[in-house]
Amino acid sequence: MKASQIAAKAVVRVFFALILLALVMFINGDRTKLQHIYLAPKHLYTLVAPLLLIIGFITLLVLCSVKKYTKPDLNWLLVVNTVVLLVYLGTLFFAVQKLLV
Repeated sequence: MKASQIAAKAVVRVFFALILLALVMFINGDRTKLQHIYLAPKHLYTLVAPLLLIIGFITLLVLCSVKKYTKPDLNWLLVVNTVVLLVYLGTLFFAVQKLLV
């Protein structure tokens, strides 16, 4: 049970640290390149999976926080959801980087 608590807290902290780092880079970076990039999906239903990931992350984070990370099943679900969300955001980051170059 202790391992799930440590893993969940560590992954969530890494996630928020990376989001904070990306926000700082966005604020301090050159925004003129980003003004002409439009990410419009061809089909609207392709946004369902990312929305489910984000909603699941928020739900699991609230549940784990309320229960003070005492439920190992919820902790491991939060770890898996956060890792998949990090991978998705990483691919989105590299797709935008490829459009900028």
